[in-house]
Amino acid sequence: MRLQSYLLDQWMPGEGPTRDLVNPATEEVIAQTTTAGIDFAAALHHARTVGGPALRAMTFAERGGLLKAMSRALYAKREELITLSSRCNGATRGDSKFDIDGATGTLSHYAYIGKTMGDARFTIDGEAEKLSSGARYVGQHVRLPRPGVAVHINAFNFPAWGTFEKIATAILAGMPVVTKPATATSPLTYRMVQILIEEGVVPAGVLGFIAGPAGDLLDHLGPQDCVAFTGSADTAARLRAGPGILERSARINVEADSLNAAVLGPDVGVGDDVWYTFIRNIVKDMTQKTGQKCTAVRRVFVPEAIAGEVVEALVDELSRITVGDPTVSGVDMGPVATAAQLRDCRAGMALLSEVAEIKCGGPDAVSGVGAPEGKGYYIAPTLLFAANAREASVVHRHEVFGPCATVLAYSGEATEAAELVAMGQGCLVSSVYGSDKAWMSDFLMSAACWNGRVVVCSKKVADQTLPPGMVLPNQVHGGPGRAGGGEELGGVRGLDLYTNRTAIQGDRGLLKKILGA
Repeated sequence: MRLQSYLLDQWMPGEGPTRDLVNPATEEVIAQTTTAGIDFAAALHHARTVGGPALRAMTFAERGGLLKAMSRALYAKREELITLSSRCNGATRGDSKFDIDGATGTLSHYAYIGKTMGDARFTIDGEAEKLSSGARYVGQHVRLPRPGVAVHINAFNFPAWGTFEKIATAILAGMPVVTKPATATSPLTYRMVQILIEEGVVPAGVLGFIAGPAGDLLDHLGPQDCVAFTGSADTAARLRAGPGILERSARINVEADSLNAAVLGPDVGVGDDVWYTFIRNIVKDMTQKTGQKCTAVRRVFVPEAIAGEVVEALVDELSRITVGDPTVSGVDMGPVATAAQLRDCRAGMALLSEVAEIKCGGPDAVSGVGAPEGKGYYIAPTLLFAANAREASVVHRHEVFGPCATVLAYSGEATEAAELVAMGQGCLVSSVYGSDKAWMSDFLMSAACWNGRVVVCSKKVADQTLPPGMVLPNQVHGGPGRAGGGEELGGVRGLDLYTNRTAIQGDRGLLKKILGA
């Protein structure tokens, strides 16, 4: 397969030498791509001048209708996309559905939001406020779509969901998009964009796609453009230092590394309902997408009195996971996405083992079930244990982006648990398990500010609590500090990145006629 970029409303193959993309389960070359010779400045200009005006002329309901059509077109090709996902991403059928259904579901959710917002083209922010002794002179805040282009740079782990949750919010807000998935897993995104173009769903200039390196794309950002980035903190730092952001104040939203935590409260008994939810959620987060989720749990804090029982239960469950080619029946977990990712996972596990004991798995080579001998980027689900959570400092600094978590013992005090969560310097999501109201209050009031989202699992909702790794379109996704300081989704809140808030001051009657407020 020769991947092409879709810019200026046409497919562009690029020029010169190509990069090979491989099936991580077999190391078979499945696609090639290059972006050499593509004029990215022209692509951004086209999106601003063609796609932007077209979207801003549409009502929220009409933009929602566009998102609904996109969701339906992609869902109609669901089986094809699931098969492609397993081949190019090393994802099991369940993991592929998680990614693809997340994309179509988020598009559908924002379509519904657009429908409820109706015939407006922008949003009113709050009530008009008097600015003088009289009643007529007022100030009204409004949020208007930015007359630029939204550049999306996505990570390799969710080529479907990560791409289209950003696209959904940008289009509903009224901004055209140029999206660049991670090159290694881009064949799935390529096919999804190709389906939308083939079906004639997307208006001219509204959606661009880059298959391969972004070249000088970000050098051409203007003051009304914005960047939504998901990836490493190191890459985010380089993006933030670019001239478009530093000199022209293009807006940037970052979702970066996250040492997410799961905390077991001291009131949870071994074998009760909350206990089983705790164990089940950790195993799910460690192994779903081979642990390659920004929301996966990396640090597991448990009272020292039952640390042994927790480790035993997790090791028992993880030992049942079959690792291999995701297209083979009975395989529970596929490979990591790239050879570089495999090297990083092995090195990270070795680093953590200097301060924690490996209880199962580890960095050693693994033969994947159904894979060619010696081929594939396979690694075992790995659990480590540290008896002293504070002294295992590297666990709070280094993320292994794979099927790896560390159990760390603590005293059982809520304040200590909150302090340990904070040692990760900012998380996308943490989960806490328990039903003691006083303990939970103390923990949340100290720990919540270090997280974008906190999942509280108590006995009354143990059978309803979703795994913390599940990102929902009506809840914010992002986190402070190390997690990037950004915020996406959250229902209508997701539109904030793509709009400018302006205070308009004047005659109440005139503003009411103009703004409809």
